[in-house]
Amino acid sequence: MKFFSAVTSLVSVLFLTACEEQSLQAMGQLESDRIEIVAEYAERILTINVSEGETVSSGDLIMSQDSSRFDVRVQQAVANISRIEALLAEQLSGPRPETIVAMRANLKEAQIEQQYRTINLQRTSDLREQNLTSIESLDDAEKMLASANVRVEFVQAQLAELEAGTRQEQIDQTNASIAQARAQLASLVLDVSRHQIVAPTGGVVDSLPFENGERPRAGDTVAILLAGEQPYARVYIPEVKRVEITPGTKLPVTIDGLAGAVSGTVRRISSEPSFTPYFALTERDRSRLSYVAEIELPTLPRRLPDGVPVQIDFGIRNE
Repeated sequence: MKFFSAVTSLVSVLFLTACEEQSLQAMGQLESDRIEIVAEYAERILTINVSEGETVSSGDLIMSQDSSRFDVRVQQAVANISRIEALLAEQLSGPRPETIVAMRANLKEAQIEQQYRTINLQRTSDLREQNLTSIESLDDAEKMLASANVRVEFVQAQLAELEAGTRQEQIDQTNASIAQARAQLASLVLDVSRHQIVAPTGGVVDSLPFENGERPRAGDTVAILLAGEQPYARVYIPEVKRVEITPGTKLPVTIDGLAGAVSGTVRRISSEPSFTPYFALTERDRSRLSYVAEIELPTLPRRLPDGVPVQIDFGIRNE
């Protein structure tokens, strides 16, 4: 009887000891950074070049939208640049020689008219002195001579302007207009290129909400990518282990469906604690605080799916 009592006591002690020893673990799951690619323009989708679940690299074409409206504006911008460049060439070449010759002829004509009005005024003045004409005739002759003088000055100024050529300030303004027009063209070309929606980074196409021929609104999500060659492990680190873990710490990550653990590297761990979600710890430990950590996984033969449970075993702890 005493032997049976001793055995029972020993088993009880071992059972209590085992109960006091629990494995300290961090639970979580595989996740990826989700990148939402939006349509910048409300234009019809012409082609979709990928399918859901397909792996893409940075710069791969995902889909194309109709860019006809901007193509026309590009043609207008090109024509406008050609017009301004032709204007600049005209300014640099200066007036045509024929134009200068014609202006000199106009000046000669004005000078002849000036000479005639000068002689006519002299004759009228002589007649007035002899009282052979009216004072109104003399006034008319003086007025006509003044008009002829002004005409000569005006044509001389026009000829001087032609011979001097285009002012440098006008050429500078035209050059600035060309630069502005080219900048507008570059902006339109960029707008056209953005009708070709490409992958901003490598990853897996998770969702394509639209079909060929549909017209998404500007700002609508047209594709969702799961970024990276591998998802990362998002786990909840127990408070007692927080001080031991920093970015760069190596941890053994056990992934459901893979034999053995893989070596992961902590890339980020929160500085603020949070309450552990229901699936991360036992019922007894759910009320305890933990710290969210993101752990990069090593290169594997294939990309693992998101949502797979993972855990990190920190060994045995005593309660």
